[in-house]
Amino acid sequence: MSRSLFVASLLAATACSADPQSATGQPGTGGTTATTAATPFTQTVIADFENPWAMTFLPDGRMLVTEKHGQLLLVAANGASRTEIAKLPVDFEGQGGLMDVVLAPDFAQSKRVYLSWSAAEADGKGVVLARGVLNDAEAGAETLDGIEVLFRATPFVSGSGHYSGRIAFSPDQRFIFFTNGERQKFDPAQDPKATLGKVLRLTLDGKPAPGNPLSKKGFHPAVWSYGHRNLLGIAFDSAGNLWEQEMGPKGGDELNLVLPGRNYGYPKVSNGDHYDGRPIPDHSQGDGFEAPKVWWTPVISPGGLMIYSGNMFPQWKGDAFIGGLSSKSLVRVDLDGTSARKGDQWDMGARIREVEQAPDGSIYVLEDGGQGSQGRMIRLTPSK
Repeated sequence: MSRSLFVASLLAATACSADPQSATGQPGTGGTTATTAATPFTQTVIADFENPWAMTFLPDGRMLVTEKHGQLLLVAANGASRTEIAKLPVDFEGQGGLMDVVLAPDFAQSKRVYLSWSAAEADGKGVVLARGVLNDAEAGAETLDGIEVLFRATPFVSGSGHYSGRIAFSPDQRFIFFTNGERQKFDPAQDPKATLGKVLRLTLDGKPAPGNPLSKKGFHPAVWSYGHRNLLGIAFDSAGNLWEQEMGPKGGDELNLVLPGRNYGYPKVSNGDHYDGRPIPDHSQGDGFEAPKVWWTPVISPGGLMIYSGNMFPQWKGDAFIGGLSSKSLVRVDLDGTSARKGDQWDMGARIREVEQAPDGSIYVLEDGGQGSQGRMIRLTPSK
C-alpha cells in the first residue's frame, strides 16, 4: 500500500471517532478537564434505535429521529411507538448517512422539516440539504412528502468522511446556517471556491444568502466562515451569538464563536497534529486566524451541540452541552457572552452523538450506536 493510501485509510478509520490522545494539556482554554465523578441527573431510557444521528421535538412532544441508514422516524413522546415517515437515498458508507433533522421556523403553519444526508453521485460524494412537508393528517400513517434537495456541497469528492451537515436557523428566522466538513481533504477548508470546511449562510430555499461577507472577495457566495475541519454542532445562544464545535485532528477539538468572514485556520493551524505525526502549528495570538474559545487535548470527539435555555436545570441556563463520542461523555461549557470556559464532563459509558433540549426543559441524549455503543435515547432530569 502506498503511503498516501495508508494515510487516507488511517484518517477514515480514526478522524471522527478517535480515541482520546495522551497529549499533555496546555494552559488557557485547552488541556484536560477531569471527568465529574457524580452525575447530577437521573437517566431514563426512552427508546432504542439503530445508529441514530439526530433528533428534534415537535410542538406536541413527539420526536423526529434520524437513523444513519436513511430512516426518518416519528416517535411517540413516551418512546413507546414509532413510524417510519421517510426513507432517504443516503450513502451510508463510512461516516455517511442520514444526518440532521430540524423543524422550519414556521413549522406550525408550513409543516416543513429540513434534513441533511450524504449523497453519492457520478462526481463523488458530498452532503446535501433538503426539506419536506410532514403529513400527519392520519395518525399512524404519517409521511414526509414533497422531499426536495435545496443545496449540495461543492465539490463532491471521493471518500466517506467529514460530511458535517448540521443545520441551524438564524434568530430572525430568515436564514439557514449549514456546516460543510472538509471531507478529510485538508486544503478545501482554505479554498475560496469550495464550500468544504465552511459554515454557510443560505436562504430558507437553500440559495446563497445575499450579503454574505466573503462573496466580494471571490469566495463561493454561500460562505460565512472558513478554515474549519469536521463541524458536527452549530447553535445560536439567546443573545444571537453563533457557536460551533468541530473535531480536531490528533488533539485540538474546538468550540468556536463563529463570526462573519473569519478564517478559523485549518489546516494551517490547529491545537492538534496530523494523524501521521506531522505537526501543525498551534493557534497563537496575532497569527491572523480566529482561535477557538475552548479546545480539548485529549480529545472529546464532539458529536452534537445544544445551548440550554430551559428551567429544569436553572444552574445551567445559557450553557453549551456537547455529546462526546470517543470520550463517551456529556460535556458542559460555561458561556458568558462571547467568552467560554470548561465546565463539567460526565462519563456516560457510551458514545453520545446528539444532545437536545425537550419542551419541558429536560435534556435528551442519543447514543451513537457504533463501536460497542447502543443507540438509546435517554432523558436526563435532576437527581432527587
